[in-house]
Amino acid sequence: MTNPLLEHAPLIPFSVQHDCLQIGGMALTRLADRVGTTPFYAYDRQKITERIELLRQHLPQEVLLHYAIKANPMPAVVQHLASLVDGLDIASIGEMRVALDTILTPDKISFAGPGKKVHELRSAIAAGVILNAESEQEMESIAKLGIDLGITPKIAIRINPDFELKSSGMKMSGGPKPFGIDAERVPDLLVRLGFLGLDFVGFHIFSGSQNLNATAIQEAHEKTIQLVIELAEYAPSPVKLLNIGGGFGVPYFSGDRPLDIAAIGVNLQCLMKRVKQQLPHTTVALELGRYLVAEAGIYVCRVLERKMSRGQVFLVTDGGLHHHLAASGNLGQVIRKNYPVIIGNKVQGVAREIVSVVGPLCTPLDLLADQMQMTQASVNDLVVVLQSGAYGLSASPTAFLDHPPPVEVLV
Repeated sequence: MTNPLLEHAPLIPFSVQHDCLQIGGMALTRLADRVGTTPFYAYDRQKITERIELLRQHLPQEVLLHYAIKANPMPAVVQHLASLVDGLDIASIGEMRVALDTILTPDKISFAGPGKKVHELRSAIAAGVILNAESEQEMESIAKLGIDLGITPKIAIRINPDFELKSSGMKMSGGPKPFGIDAERVPDLLVRLGFLGLDFVGFHIFSGSQNLNATAIQEAHEKTIQLVIELAEYAPSPVKLLNIGGGFGVPYFSGDRPLDIAAIGVNLQCLMKRVKQQLPHTTVALELGRYLVAEAGIYVCRVLERKMSRGQVFLVTDGGLHHHLAASGNLGQVIRKNYPVIIGNKVQGVAREIVSVVGPLCTPLDLLADQMQMTQASVNDLVVVLQSGAYGLSASPTAFLDHPPPVEVLV
């Protein structure tokens, strides 16, 4: 039986049995006993596997799938995904260590992000991962370090194109950006790269994130392929890898609709014919994070108290923004909107009410649900924030007020 009550956001729901949410084939109440404490995050490995299968079904067979570890760096999650995807994308030396512990070889790992420190570059070169150069200075530093180490670094050029991914929750390209090298400066840089003795791998273009507009993503893919065809003429060797980024979004809020993956796949199928003709040595990769893990995860906290204040009901829990900043609305939301939140052990319930769910922190920002309708809850009931598999714990200020961190489990 699936959950019919998540009216505030279109979701791929977990099953519900005896009015209790099931995750990883287990009742939430039993999982809470197994974990032994609240709050906690739980990620369903089967849901992650099914998301990869959906993508393989609709995308061209020759397009590689890469997982962007920043979305959820829990080692067990990364290990599971490494067995399903073709590569990993990292943004720190800490993420590199997690990636190197997986079954994927270093040449399947790429390191992006501005401001890489010298010791990070040195470690990445020694490990043999691909470095996505974000500036001319960084490229020169990579070349010098390669000489010092006696290793030929693998390098890709991250490009800041002159277009953006329209309808994105966060735009990463177009106009002045700290990410990548402006497209108009890349030809001269490629000429210089040819003199530096680097192993040129290809290009990385990431235009935006959290996009539910298939048409906008299709347009960005078309412009990305065209740009790389033009820049390839200046490259010191054939382009072997083209990372076209990701940006695939998931529905969080009322009115959101799931991304049309089938339409994106059809468009990519046409674009791959063009790539084969004009970039015959090139493999195309999609870099996805949120889309692979967000809907597979939940955040669980326990009701400590029902509190009435001037006619408004508050559920005071042992979780909050220090564990799940995004659900509190303080991770980039201009106008706060509720994540999908339910009482996990009373999904349908008998009585329903309008409540606000708050945490134990002494700030009005510590709000997990604001005036939402849900099952009438009692002390010790389990509040569940859905869509919590991406940018949850690792994107939250866990040190704030020094409460204990939540547990994470993969089930």
